[in-house]
Amino acid sequence: MKVLVTGVKGQLGYDVVNELEKRGMEAVGVDIEEMDITDVQSVARVMKEAAPDAVIHCAAYTAVDAAEEQEEICRRVNAEGTRNIAGICRELDIKMLYLSTDYVFDGQGTRPWEPEDTRKPLNVYGQTKYEGELAVQELLQKYFIVRIAWVFGVNGKNFVRTMLRLAETNKRITVVNDQYGSPTYTYDLARLLVDMIQTEEYGIYHATNEGICTWYEFACEIFKQAGADVEVVPVTAAEYQAKAKRPENSRMSKEKLTQNGFDRLPPWQDALKRYLEAIGQ
Repeated sequence: MKVLVTGVKGQLGYDVVNELEKRGMEAVGVDIEEMDITDVQSVARVMKEAAPDAVIHCAAYTAVDAAEEQEEICRRVNAEGTRNIAGICRELDIKMLYLSTDYVFDGQGTRPWEPEDTRKPLNVYGQTKYEGELAVQELLQKYFIVRIAWVFGVNGKNFVRTMLRLAETNKRITVVNDQYGSPTYTYDLARLLVDMIQTEEYGIYHATNEGICTWYEFACEIFKQAGADVEVVPVTAAEYQAKAKRPENSRMSKEKLTQNGFDRLPPWQDALKRYLEAIGQ
C-alpha cells in the first residue's frame, strides 16, 4: 500500500511516515515545500504523480491563539487546503484520513463527546477544522475523520516540552486547572492511523490516549516523571487569559474504535513515560 502523508515535518506526520515504513508500506511524506495544500494545482500535480492508495492528512495551521488574528491564513490551510486534497482524492477514487480536533466542540457539560455530536467551535482554529470536516464529508464517501487532542511527539513543540523548558528557569509555574481532556502521544496515534487506513471502516472517530486530566494534572505528572522540582499552581482559564477561548470539556468517547475492531491507545501516563525516555529525559 502506498500512502501520501501531509505535514511530514510536524509531530504526527513524522511518526505516521515512520510507522508506515516500519510495516513495509510505501510512504510519500510531503510538507509545504513539496506540496502547498492551499494551491489546488500543486495538490493535483503532486498527488497524481505520486498516485497513492490513500492520503493521511496531518498538515494544519495549529497556532490556536495566533489564528484569532490570522483567520484568513488559518482558513486557507485548514478548510480550503483540506477541500483541495479531498477533491483530488475523489478524482483518484482513493481513501482520505483527515485529522481533526476536540476544538470542534463548545466544551459544555461533563460527558464525553460522541463522534456524531453537534459541532459548535469556540475559536477560529476550531471553526476552520470544522469547515475541513465538512469539506471531507461533502466530497467523499471513503473517508476517516479522526479527532485528536493535546498532542505531543518527538518531532516538534508541545506542552510537555514547554513545561520542561519552563522548569529550567522557574521554580513556580501556573497551569490551567478547569479544562479537561486526554493527552495524546503521536507514536501511539500513528499506529492506530496506519491500522485504520488499511480498512474500510469509514466514518468519524475520536482517538486519544486513555484517561482524563486537566492541564494542571498533566503538568504535575510531567514534573513527577521527569524528576523536576517545580511548584505547579492551579489557575482558572479566566485567570490565564489566552487569546482564543478553549473548551472546558474535551473528554471524548472512544467507544467507536472498540466497536469497529481498533485497539485503543494506552493510558496517557504510560505514553508520557515512554515519550520522556524517547527525548532523553
